[in-house]
Amino acid sequence: MRPSRTAFELLLGIDQRCRQRAASLPSQNTRLQSWSGIGFRLGEVWYVAPMGEVAEVLPPGHATRMPGVKPWVQGVANLRGRLLPLLDLGGYLGHGLGLAHKERRVLVVDHQDIFAGLLVDEVSGLQHFAPHNLDLSPAPALEPAVAPYVQGVFRRELAWHVFSPFALVQAAAFRDVAI
Repeated sequence: MRPSRTAFELLLGIDQRCRQRAASLPSQNTRLQSWSGIGFRLGEVWYVAPMGEVAEVLPPGHATRMPGVKPWVQGVANLRGRLLPLLDLGGYLGHGLGLAHKERRVLVVDHQDIFAGLLVDEVSGLQHFAPHNLDLSPAPALEPAVAPYVQGVFRRELAWHVFSPFALVQAAAFRDVAI
């Protein structure tokens, strides 16, 4: 008669069988690597922000207006107990202030000591690109106000300009909101 095995011995046996069967699976190093970001639109131009630079995406909510600030500062909102300045990204970049419509979204940036919400015209969700398709040459069609924040372009059915919210919030002109 065979002695009964303990629960631990049974788990060890299951683990060993799983490892034997998984041996034929490809290693993680052989998987196709991709670059991921949040796609968004300002006017007619599409951008993609690196995943690590956008904390969350929200619908625009109620903002309390603030006196003595530039027109592209929409106000402040309460986001789970934190004051979130809402800034119209198109207005800051000289595209003109965006109109309220159902596609508008807020990209929340939380970098070092800066917590800000960037209002954009539309968000297209998560976008994936092959890293080797990144073109680092400057895009000639970009407006000069946008160029310091663009770090390259991915081309698919259209051009996706890689926009760095971290570079934006570190710019002195962006932090200077007083009239």
